[in-house]
Amino acid sequence: MNPITVFLTISCVAIGAAFGAVGYVVAGIAFVLAAIVIASALKMANTWQKFVILRAGKLRGVKGPGLFLIIPVLDNVVAVIDERIQTTAFSAEAALTKDTVPVNVDAIIFWFVHDAQKAALNITNYREAIDRVAQTSLREMIGSSMLSALLSERSAADELLRTEIARKISDWGISVKSVEIRDVAIPEALQDAMSRQAQAEREKEARVILGSAEAAIAGKFVEAAKTYADHPAALQLRAMNIIYETTKERGATILIPTSMVDSMNPVVALALAGQQSAPQKANGPLPQTIRPR
Repeated sequence: MNPITVFLTISCVAIGAAFGAVGYVVAGIAFVLAAIVIASALKMANTWQKFVILRAGKLRGVKGPGLFLIIPVLDNVVAVIDERIQTTAFSAEAALTKDTVPVNVDAIIFWFVHDAQKAALNITNYREAIDRVAQTSLREMIGSSMLSALLSERSAADELLRTEIARKISDWGISVKSVEIRDVAIPEALQDAMSRQAQAEREKEARVILGSAEAAIAGKFVEAAKTYADHPAALQLRAMNIIYETTKERGATILIPTSMVDSMNPVVALALAGQQSAPQKANGPLPQTIRPR
């Protein structure tokens, strides 16, 4: 009973009792009867509620929101429908995917009643029916999906499930706002296998990238070798630069083979390349041991 009806009922009873106390028994009885009628006839629906009313077993109409009157005894409120958005959690345990993998899926559906008359008259218990339909649709969706798609394409699975549930409950005056899959659990053994597969794929990609890098480096070495073959002086400068880089650390001792020392002699290098005749007298020998100061 709503607060307005309670207040009017108590007021009428109090007035009737007061009239009876001062000797106006008929007036007192009349107010008491009025209180009974108000209590049974005056109804109030909140802004999110709809009252489905039958009169002598036939549909009279849907009332609300606000205050309204019904005829006691003849009229009967058979359902009070809440039109706010409702949530229902549902799940499917050990459901097999299209590739025969057992999974446990938890989901939640957001729905609301858009036609109170259909929700009250076309289905006995629409809340329980929504739960059953959602579970059945979830199992059907899992059975028609591959495990990889179920794990990676979550948004598409949500939309497919929402469309299927909405189609099945459209005659009940209920609309589905959205469906969200909260969790997809797979067996631990399969999780380990998938982890090893992912690791193997990453190692494969790493090896491919490393091989590509090695091929690119080898190509650069070939280009450098051709350049050094055409320009012996460049090779000599490169060798001297390497020696310089290795002698940066104090106290380092570098032992250089005699052949390498001779190759760094520009006159000898040019003679070996055939670019000019051997000199009459080579420059003084280079030290075989280089010690940084």
